Amino acid sequence: MTDTHHQEKIRVVLVDDQTMIRQGLGYVIQMQPDMEVIGEASDGDEAVALVGELNPDVVLMDVQMPNKSGIDATREIMLLHPTLKVLILTTFDNHNYVVDGIRAGAVGYMLKDADSQEMLDLIRRAHQGEALFHTVTAAKALAEVLQTQQPAPDTTPQASYLLDELTDRELDVLQQIAYGYRNDQIAQNLFISEGTVKTHVHRILQKMGVEDRTQAVAMALRQQLVK
Repeated sequence: MTDTHHQEKIRVVLVDDQTMIRQGLGYVIQMQPDMEVIGEASDGDEAVALVGELNPDVVLMDVQMPNKSGIDATREIMLLHPTLKVLILTTFDNHNYVVDGIRAGAVGYMLKDADSQEMLDLIRRAHQGEALFHTVTAAKALAEVLQTQQPAPDTTPQASYLLDELTDRELDVLQQIAYGYRNDQIAQNLFISEGTVKTHVHRILQKMGVEDRTQAVAMALRQQLVK
């Protein structure tokens, strides 16, 4: 049983080549009782090294940086630290960035001019294992990744086993999770109670052998369980 009074803070690493952006984001994050900035990097290479050294919970990752882009850095980081949560941070609501970010393993996408409360909400929800693609561009991009240019289907025994194991309703719920919907939204969309959604989500995670929704979506994409 963990003592909630000593809840550990969400450990955040900031990656951006602009010092002022890092300072601004860092200031807001440090003011929160439940999170802290444990490191900063100004390019993708630094980011990969820093994450290896500090093992944060969440990384805010800029896209366009010298030496190594945020997308490449995200790809490398996710291979080494598959449970880490990366939020892509960008100035532009750019379709390609979102598609590339999702493919690289990012769990979400945030515009730099987002409201600070929205940013903090995204960090907390990413930490809890939600997939967060908030903008219209992101929603379209996610749909595109799900429909086209999929990674090669996973033909391991586990993949076909999963298709047999998951019920039609569980696949419906998994599809909704892949679109980034919360439990209450999934309940409305599928005309079922929120309690039923929670039960389905729990079973899906159990059957897929994953810890959270983001990992479930990543595996579902690889195994073409969602479209």
